[in-house]
Amino acid sequence: MSGDETQRALKRLIPAQHHAVQPADNIWLSASAGTGKTQVLTARVIRLLLEEGVEPENLLCITFTKAGAAEMAERINQLLASWVQLDDHSLFRDLEAIGAVSGPMARQRASELFAKVLDAPGGGLQIMTIHSFCQSLLGSFPEEAGLVPGFKPIEGPEQRELQRQALASMVIAAEERGDGETIRSLQVLSLAMGEEAALKFLYKCAAAPDAMDEIPEGQGVSAWARRLAEVSFDRPVEAMLETTLCDSAIERASLQSVAEMNIEWGTATGQKRAATIFEWLSADIPQRGEMLEKLHHCWWNKSKNEPQTQTRGQVPQVDAYKHLAFQLASWTKPLLEELRRAEYAERLAKALLVGKQFAQFYAQAKHERGVIDFDDMIRRTAALLGTSHMADW
Repeated sequence: MSGDETQRALKRLIPAQHHAVQPADNIWLSASAGTGKTQVLTARVIRLLLEEGVEPENLLCITFTKAGAAEMAERINQLLASWVQLDDHSLFRDLEAIGAVSGPMARQRASELFAKVLDAPGGGLQIMTIHSFCQSLLGSFPEEAGLVPGFKPIEGPEQRELQRQALASMVIAAEERGDGETIRSLQVLSLAMGEEAALKFLYKCAAAPDAMDEIPEGQGVSAWARRLAEVSFDRPVEAMLETTLCDSAIERASLQSVAEMNIEWGTATGQKRAATIFEWLSADIPQRGEMLEKLHHCWWNKSKNEPQTQTRGQVPQVDAYKHLAFQLASWTKPLLEELRRAEYAERLAKALLVGKQFAQFYAQAKHERGVIDFDDMIRRTAALLGTSHMADW
């Protein structure tokens, strides 16, 4: 065997790869970069082409990138072209390397595959990116897919510019109708996440219009968000605080005992804790809600995420203190977690309402210009393929 023959000879598949190229099996292939996925997928296509009754025009290979599609097409075409004039022994060795039948009839079929692929309707094997496939299919059936005939795909800077225009239109429309809530929600979102992250959030909302359609309008969104955040109460946070933090609902005697033990302890830490407890007890309900986390850390070790222990130097050395601190921690911890979930749900509800509005304005902007983005392509193609009356096509 010459050096050139050794260089072009197919690399033999390992047992696990042999299993992945069996034509009759449905395979999900997962592997790290550089481990031979393209080699295996190429071998699988070749194995399918070698099967009786399989025509090249009936095969569709979809990749995520243009580079991936080009590499796969080049590998397959180079291999099939080399088989046209390959000597019988080398062709036998190649077929054996990919686990294919390697008898005389199989070798004859392999040597004729290149011409068969070139003569196939549609210009040979269909190897394309997923977005090229979607664009081709949607371009053939725009009305059935709910698109304007002659639509144009957009991406990159053009898409970002249209998104910015949609956001500006949404703000202007809110100002014209006196919708201060939408403006405030946008400001809160930008302050909480930062301008760049807030824009990315809105873009993600626009990329999932079906999910946005499921978000309730108006007051219903708050209850929906609370269920999502697993908040157990269905009343406003203020009403919940009135019930849980009023004098009749709290262990006032336990709080005072812990404060007094910290004072008797005589350390700066103890004095600070006692001051926090007495300040909390003298506050009104809304202030108690705002100070609850500060109160919680009077008996909760923040760094260890556990109740304060009786280790010397951390807490008063009184037998009853450990029991009282644990009792109070068991009260404040779940209450604080519930409040955090409720506050998160409230922020989420407002953010998603803004995201829903933005998705609508962005969709309108795309429709007016007769364009779709890549997310539209995937979503509308999936919907088209799932439509029963399109099956014959």
